[in-house]
Amino acid sequence: MRPSTTAQPNERPRRRGLAAATAVGLGIGALLLGALPAQAGGGAGGSGAGSCSLDPVAIEPSAQVHAALTDAFTGYGDSGEGWTGGDSTYSVPLGGGRTAWIFSDTFLGPVNPDGSRPETTPFLNNSFVIDERGSLSTATGGTPEAPESLIPPPEEGGGWYWVGDGATDRDGNLQLVALKFWYGGGGAFDFGWESNHLATFDSETFERLDFVDLPSAAGVQWASWLQRDGRYTYIYGVEDLGASKYMHVARVSGRDLDGAPWEYWDGTGWSGEETDTARIMDGVANEYSVAPLRDGYLLITQDTHEIFSRNIEAYVSCSPTGPFTPLGTVYEMPEVGAAGSYGNPNIFAYNAHEHPELRTRGDRILVTYNVNSFDSGDLYEDVTIYRPRFVEIDLGLRPDCGRELGRCG
Repeated sequence: MRPSTTAQPNERPRRRGLAAATAVGLGIGALLLGALPAQAGGGAGGSGAGSCSLDPVAIEPSAQVHAALTDAFTGYGDSGEGWTGGDSTYSVPLGGGRTAWIFSDTFLGPVNPDGSRPETTPFLNNSFVIDERGSLSTATGGTPEAPESLIPPPEEGGGWYWVGDGATDRDGNLQLVALKFWYGGGGAFDFGWESNHLATFDSETFERLDFVDLPSAAGVQWASWLQRDGRYTYIYGVEDLGASKYMHVARVSGRDLDGAPWEYWDGTGWSGEETDTARIMDGVANEYSVAPLRDGYLLITQDTHEIFSRNIEAYVSCSPTGPFTPLGTVYEMPEVGAAGSYGNPNIFAYNAHEHPELRTRGDRILVTYNVNSFDSGDLYEDVTIYRPRFVEIDLGLRPDCGRELGRCG
């Protein structure tokens, strides 16, 4: 998922951590175990509820780089004044023309004149970039002289926190799901997810107000996506088995993730027991999005059936619990591998998802994804690698005449 590290702010991340990140985000367990991924989803766990205009539908996608956001983050990152690179790349509107961009592992400035990073550059496990009507600034813990992660490592037992999606609560504070990870005693992939937590921040000062435990008994990382819809906030998670990854969904009444009991989709209805949670489909990434579209729902995810895939896939459903119907590939990430734009076999991309609040018109969506390298030295030699990519995709939705001829006249 991210180049994991327990490095202190002025310590270069260890290569063991980079390998760990890859294992979380891309299912490296398939390489280690020799296992085959499960077949493409749709699978068990859908509600089968009703129909909508997205059933059936087909796509004719076209895509282009989102120039404004790309230029804004490139200019700010190159300035070395704060954030210079990071991953996860969730966004939460804060009101008043402000958006919090939420990042997990983060490099801060400075940036050398040749576009490289000093080996002493600060490295944190989480941070925010605040976009206030096009002006970017960085929020971290600690002080400007000694920056720290907004959610620092646990005081006891070691480990670190990566962050997932966020939302504002009923008081306007910023809530986000934090995932606790730990290192073990040895080996390149010796790490693991431990538990889910909820961090609450003041949306003006970004002071951390609260940090509480979230349900963690079912082996699901409840951080992939948060979606308000009607009376509920839906919480999407991933059951990450390395070679295979499965979507799960829970919900809570209202806007506060800690304000009411959670319910879990069990395949036919909602249960109050986390261990009843059902697999909805396989092939999702650790980070993905499920957002309302027309009168249904759009899932955007990197395809994890194929290890280190370049493909970003779209699915649709008439229910937030699925089943999700595959529409196909909407974008191929051009940076990946020896044949990619960097010409570097170590480059990989991961964790694509949408930003539905930034849709402009019709079926045009904004998607981000992260770029990284198996060789951490690349991230110091070229600051442009470890940054989000912003892509505007026109889905080109149309009735699927091949599945239902009567819909096409």
